[in-house]
Amino acid sequence: MGLLKITNGILITPYRLIRGGTLVIQDGLIVGVHEREVDVPDATELDAGGRYIAPGFIDIHVHGGGGCDFMDGTEAAFLTIAELHARYGTTSLVPTTLTAEKEDLFKTLDAFEQARRNNPRGANLLGMHLEGPYLAQSQRGAQDPRYIRNPDPREYEEILAYSSSIVRWSAAPELPGAIPFGRRLREKGILAAVAHTDAIYEEVLLAYEAGYSLATHLYSCMSGVTRRNAYRYAGVVESAFLLDMDVEIIADGVHLPPPLLKLVYKIKGADRTALITDAMRAAGMPEGESTLGSQKNGLKVIVEDGVAKLPDRTAFAGSVATTNRLVRNMVQMADVSLPDAVRMASTTPARIMGVDNRKGTLAVGKDADIVIFDDQLTIHSTIVGGELVHSTTDKYQVTT
Repeated sequence: MGLLKITNGILITPYRLIRGGTLVIQDGLIVGVHEREVDVPDATELDAGGRYIAPGFIDIHVHGGGGCDFMDGTEAAFLTIAELHARYGTTSLVPTTLTAEKEDLFKTLDAFEQARRNNPRGANLLGMHLEGPYLAQSQRGAQDPRYIRNPDPREYEEILAYSSSIVRWSAAPELPGAIPFGRRLREKGILAAVAHTDAIYEEVLLAYEAGYSLATHLYSCMSGVTRRNAYRYAGVVESAFLLDMDVEIIADGVHLPPPLLKLVYKIKGADRTALITDAMRAAGMPEGESTLGSQKNGLKVIVEDGVAKLPDRTAFAGSVATTNRLVRNMVQMADVSLPDAVRMASTTPARIMGVDNRKGTLAVGKDADIVIFDDQLTIHSTIVGGELVHSTTDKYQVTT
């Protein structure tokens, strides 16, 4: 859109709310954040209609949406998912895999490269997140047990050599070989995260020292306090609270009830907590039967009550959340202020992924990734790199 001026809204900056402020965008970057309306000759003008203007949401753990999963391994699936989540305020995301055969993983990595080259009309693709296959069988959740295994340097070195697009890898730190694996990821500048794990504090501490700095979907598929031979041991949940680790939570209102959302916020705060959807292919789709993972060999699930469940309904099998729902739930269920909830969906995940120099806040020089929403967190506009990729044009006007 070239030169764009957004007016008549409430700007959510890192420090305060600016009512009646003006945001100016040029060539994909934010070039002005003003406390009042300013004259910008030759600019396209977008009237926010008194709604909130916030930095775009960044989802660092997402598997699918719009009827597609990244494990489908096609460029079309990547583009569909990126467009679907942009409609709900996501301007950047980190596509996430499931445990799989190595050939299927390579196919997904290839599809990521194809999709990113074609500059999808949707959320930015920041890089790939490999969730597994180095997970604990006892905490596998809905991950396919056939493909779960211990870290093998011959295998992970081959994967690392195959693709430079991997920016994050989640693993269980108690597995044989997991500590040197974490060190190797740190050498490569890849975020190492603890996930699907039965580790105790002493094992998490070793992992933290080796480079594991994030707890993947806190509480979900990880140990809490356990007893061994009558003695109590702190689990991964308590370790994440004690150590200076970042945490991510599925704030869909189902995986974690309001008391746990409040507890995480009280202990870790907005600066250490990232909101994630962990969404599977049914996000943005009607409830009913669906598939977790690829259509070829994925797990059949039932979507009801706002979550995916195993067919026998004994456990959850994935989230169908969108990012605006996460922010809304933190405000309405966890009594978090709107600026802090937005921070957890933008500023904090940007820092965790190392892109906070260009994303995550409304500040001059940052990428023009913007979301406009109302009091109910209904998304009215999503702007990615200065381009309007989603809008409800009947609700406000764009003028020149």
